[in-house]
Amino acid sequence: MALVVPVLLSMVDAFLVNGLDLGLELAVSLVAAAALLLRRRLPLAVFLVTLPGLYIGYIWFAPMIGLYTLAALRRGRVRLGACAGLLIAAHFFPYPLSDLDPAAYRDNAQVLIDAAVTSAAPIALGLLVRTRRELAARVDDLTRSLRREDRLIADRVLATERARLAREMHDVVAHQVSLISLQAGAVQVSAEEEAARESARTIRELSVRTLEELRHMVGILRAAGGGTADAGELAPQPDLAELPRLIEMSALDVTYEDEVPAGACGAKAVERAAFRTVQEALTNVRKHAPGARVRVRVAAVGAAGGAAAEEPLGLRVEVRNGPPDASAPAPALPGGGHGLVGLRERAQSLGGLLEAGHTADGGFLVRAEFPRDGGDEPVRSRSITQSEA
Repeated sequence: MALVVPVLLSMVDAFLVNGLDLGLELAVSLVAAAALLLRRRLPLAVFLVTLPGLYIGYIWFAPMIGLYTLAALRRGRVRLGACAGLLIAAHFFPYPLSDLDPAAYRDNAQVLIDAAVTSAAPIALGLLVRTRRELAARVDDLTRSLRREDRLIADRVLATERARLAREMHDVVAHQVSLISLQAGAVQVSAEEEAARESARTIRELSVRTLEELRHMVGILRAAGGGTADAGELAPQPDLAELPRLIEMSALDVTYEDEVPAGACGAKAVERAAFRTVQEALTNVRKHAPGARVRVRVAAVGAAGGAAAEEPLGLRVEVRNGPPDASAPAPALPGGGHGLVGLRERAQSLGGLLEAGHTADGGFLVRAEFPRDGGDEPVRSRSITQSEA
């Protein structure tokens, strides 16, 4: 509609000035009016086409609209000044040129002033519209910049709070675990029975390992909060080589099956995720199935999703436990209910999958598969049915 209305107004102007008889004046006026359809794409060419309509046909709408469009869409003061001069000339000089009376000074001055005003008005309006549009664009850019700055400030506050929480966690947990380690060391020295000394040694080693893991996590949080951390501090620590020691210290009846060929483990992030999967699964066995037998199986996954090929595509970890032993005492261990959720999120972040569910014999199965290099493969996750188990 905004494109057609000026054309219709210019055509009405042409018919009102030149009548309905088709002649040179009406023809150039209609051509000038029709050219306005292209004014947004070719504003300069359209304006030049409308000038004969003003000079020969004495129409006003088409050239003024063409000059306004040129001022609103195109930069260049020299070009606008030249176009304004052309419009003044087309308005001032009569058609035919022989009708010009150089001696009519007053009439010529009035016509010249009228022509100057006629050319200045559309230019001023066009410049105003263009300036307003540019100001609106700048305001929009400033608004987006302010929003980005607000997000950066929020991220900075979040990072600062994360660093503060890391310090609090280190101060609280490290103190308690250090006391446990010291007490275990004292028991190890003073105990007379070999079994008690071995248990105290295991508790001491677990405390030291917990402190190392805590230091590692605090380093990651401090680095994310703007602090600095050594590369070794941020590097993944436990891997598949640590699994036998983890199982030995779990105090559970565990059968470990390592079916991973040498050199086929994959990226360190994958090994760390496999280690965490076994660690969390053994923790859940201690909480929910005391006395149950556990089977831990780690194998390379080939192209068919089963046996390992010459170039394995991934790593599979299975932790299966039987039903709990009714005679075994149930430890009162706290739990947040987020262990499997965290394992599933870790697997998904590596492009793998995690399955967990009850088995037909009353036990539980946790199965995770990771791509060899921890790539961005499609994410999958589901629960295991009893028939699958």
